[in-house]
Amino acid sequence: MIAAVVLSWNGREDTLACLRSLAGEAVDAIVVDNASEDGSAEVVEQQFPAVELIRNDVNLGYAGGMNVGIRRALERGADHVLLLNNDVEVEPGAVAKLAAAAEGAGAVSPLITFAANPETVWYAGASFDPRRGYNGRHRGLGRPAAEFTEVAETDRACGAAMLIPRAGLDEVGLLDEELFAYFEDAEWSLRARRAGLPVRVAPSARVRHKVSASTGGEGSEAAIYYSVRNLLVITERYAPLGRFGTWRRRTVIVLAYAAQALLARRPTRLRAVARGWRDFNARRLGAGRPG
Repeated sequence: MIAAVVLSWNGREDTLACLRSLAGEAVDAIVVDNASEDGSAEVVEQQFPAVELIRNDVNLGYAGGMNVGIRRALERGADHVLLLNNDVEVEPGAVAKLAAAAEGAGAVSPLITFAANPETVWYAGASFDPRRGYNGRHRGLGRPAAEFTEVAETDRACGAAMLIPRAGLDEVGLLDEELFAYFEDAEWSLRARRAGLPVRVAPSARVRHKVSASTGGEGSEAAIYYSVRNLLVITERYAPLGRFGTWRRRTVIVLAYAAQALLARRPTRLRAVARGWRDFNARRLGAGRPG
């Protein structure tokens, strides 16, 4: 059995669209609502009475919310768990294609395209090098989806849509809740690969993504704050360097995000970078204060 865990935090219409896209798929859907304030949980209960709904009392973030759903899926006997952001829509047949590519893998992500332009790639894999502090550009970004046809290995799965076999969860464990949001997929992928489990992309399976709708977009203060803090945490956890190398890498990461904020001429983004750096140094993890 394949269980699809849809994580909902506000974005009511997105959640409903995601569930509608799963209607023809051979999955048992579980919605985990992270204390939404827009009536998401009530509407899901009304319109999808067959879907199991779990209501969290507080927002547990991506990792905490997904872990609630993963645990429930395993309790129900799932052989595979498909993690979905509520701002994605699954194209017909995608779930079966992911499961077919999952044999022996830690995780498999689909080809993810822009919801507004479903023939244009947003994600076809991604590089990630913790030693350099390099969060690589998504493979295939902006290219035609038709160019990608073969299953391929990648450094990191994409948390917007990733299928994990039960054996992978048994071996690697759950998502790291200390990270709360952003880079949990990269951290989990690092653990999987260290355990000898490849991470794959199956381009024949497609998902359309509205791109970071739940946090206000990839350039939002929340996205920048968590990205800075968590990238620093992960790089030092998985690729420790000497004193000089550590400070060099820290500088590269912080300056890269600061430069993006300055180019955007958004002072609030620069403050989010500073807060991410501050909380990393203070080892304040979990739900942060990006604003």
